[in-house]
Amino acid sequence: MSQQLADVETLFLHEARSDYTVVAMKDGTRLLRGRLVLKETSAGPRPGKFMAVRGDDEEPRRPEEFVDLARAAERIRISQQTSKSGREELQAALDGYQLDALVVRTCRQCAASGRYSPITEETAIKHNDEHICPDCAKRELDRELSFTGNFTGAAEDRLEDLLLETQDLDRIATLVSGGLDPDLTKYDEVSATVEDVSPVRTDELDLHDDLARLTQDRFEELLPVQSLSVRNGLLDGDDQLVVSATATGKTLVGELAGLDRALKGEGKLLFLVPLVALANQKHEDFEDRYGDLVDVSIRVGSSRIDDDGNRFDPNADVIVGTYEGIDHALRTGKDLGDVGTVVIDEVHTLKEGERGHRLDGLISRLKYYSERREEQVPSFGGTQFVYLSATVGNPEWLARKLRATLIEFEERPVPIERHVTFADGREKARIANKLAKREFDTKSSKGYRGQTIIFTNSRRRCHEISRKLEYSSAPYHAGLDYGRRKQVERQFLNQDLSAVVTTAALAAGVDFPASQVVFDSLAMGIEWLSVQEFSQMLGRAGRPDYHDRGRVYLLVEPDCTYHNSMERTEDEVAFTLLKGEMEDVATAYDETAAVEETLANITVAGKRAKRLNDRMIGDVPTKHAIGKLLEWEFIDGFEPTPLGRVITRHFLAPDEAFRILDGIRKGMAPYDLVAELELREDER
Repeated sequence: MSQQLADVETLFLHEARSDYTVVAMKDGTRLLRGRLVLKETSAGPRPGKFMAVRGDDEEPRRPEEFVDLARAAERIRISQQTSKSGREELQAALDGYQLDALVVRTCRQCAASGRYSPITEETAIKHNDEHICPDCAKRELDRELSFTGNFTGAAEDRLEDLLLETQDLDRIATLVSGGLDPDLTKYDEVSATVEDVSPVRTDELDLHDDLARLTQDRFEELLPVQSLSVRNGLLDGDDQLVVSATATGKTLVGELAGLDRALKGEGKLLFLVPLVALANQKHEDFEDRYGDLVDVSIRVGSSRIDDDGNRFDPNADVIVGTYEGIDHALRTGKDLGDVGTVVIDEVHTLKEGERGHRLDGLISRLKYYSERREEQVPSFGGTQFVYLSATVGNPEWLARKLRATLIEFEERPVPIERHVTFADGREKARIANKLAKREFDTKSSKGYRGQTIIFTNSRRRCHEISRKLEYSSAPYHAGLDYGRRKQVERQFLNQDLSAVVTTAALAAGVDFPASQVVFDSLAMGIEWLSVQEFSQMLGRAGRPDYHDRGRVYLLVEPDCTYHNSMERTEDEVAFTLLKGEMEDVATAYDETAAVEETLANITVAGKRAKRLNDRMIGDVPTKHAIGKLLEWEFIDGFEPTPLGRVITRHFLAPDEAFRILDGIRKGMAPYDLVAELELREDER
């Protein structure tokens, strides 16, 4: 006890029912916890009983030991939560020994547990009509999170930061359960940036007369990224990589170059996109806008019949296609005629797993096709390549690899607020409804109602959410027929709809003038969104001619995955996307990818295949790949075997080819074989 007397810095007293908790502290460390009972004497209240408390055990001490502690302490503090009569009783007892005490604001939860935690206006956190210390508030928050779901470190850090910032645990608890307090949900704001680019007038463009007339009817001036492109050789046939945010006008860059050359008889336009849904939409757009000037066809697979029953026309002036559709034509030796311009939209697809190496190979094969065409047709002037992307982390490197001029424009026309709230999957539709209603009930300074794009990860979910929205809305996805999709587009443009609910897979092709984007899911099918995809999708919020700002809401379900192959949870992914830097675009080659692309290049170019491999974006281990192709009898010399031709024609990976061969040898029925392949693909 003598050592404790010498070390006591603060003696803390707190009322606990009919007695008082006593805590002796030194440098934030508790030296002793005790229980004091006062008794009434003729001289006033005095210590009657004093016990040292260790866990559930109490050790009786002489009442005088409390007095010795009090005299040794540098300061004595009484909790503000002690009742007025209790404070008066303690003060009277201390007065009897000529000891002074101050009443301080403390954490009641700490005091009740025998801890001394003074709180101030700067540190007190509101909870259930009282104030507690930050440590207790964090423990209460942890309990709240354990009821809601397993939050990851990034989400917990975000909530703890908000807790200390707002000093209101009840508001944070509301946020955790799907609250929409904008002061809490707001994660950050992406400022508007405007680059000073002198616009090019459309009447100054050296275009074919028909295209010039149509362009001048639509615009007086080009947008900044379009002006930069024209000034840097677009209409002179130079290859370009155009990197600019969503809704800044990149697509017209490719259209101007390709249509001008097509109308001047300098070769057709191939406009290539990664998905069938985007190809369908782009084909419809070209038909609507340029159908009176050029013949437009579509190629999305080995054979494509569109809604009108018209087959793919390789002689059309404009061919809109998927990467795989055009690649299939090359792999099977189809004659595409003179190709004047190739536009590769969404070129950042180069970094994706399966689709990335196929796009890399396609670009190399298209360049080889162009070179062969120049050899065979002396009058053919070669092919211009225009690559488009909203999101590239390494644009200078990529432009060098593609041998293209970089046109980079970083303007953000309007600021974007980015918000995060947490919600159970069953609550997300309710929250989306509230957000869509709130947005539609507001008008911008330009007189337009706010409208919302809600991104989700399945067609079924599109319909499910749309049915739950109170204001008029519509699902919008590739499964709808052409007429229905055009109707939805018109309704949205006329402000007859508060929201469209669309799949993330169609994100790149959605072109609605929305002021708000809501993420019901952060997945595309059963894969989490990449930083590029996320950035492109949120860029749909806010148009300069319609809105003052854009808003983006992430509805995040803690501990959620959409498939057992997903290693991370939705709350982990959310903060990775919000904090993430744009990923570099590059193509990686494992053995399977190297074998597939080398086989395709041998099928197309024979002995020149190594030349095609060498100029691809990724490093292809050509020698190893050829060794495997010979070992597996996919090639004979520099010619594909009949088996090799079938494999490359159908974009089969080697393991898939071996499974098919094994199934055929076992006499499996074709449908059973296909079912087994699909099952293995799902498992993978």
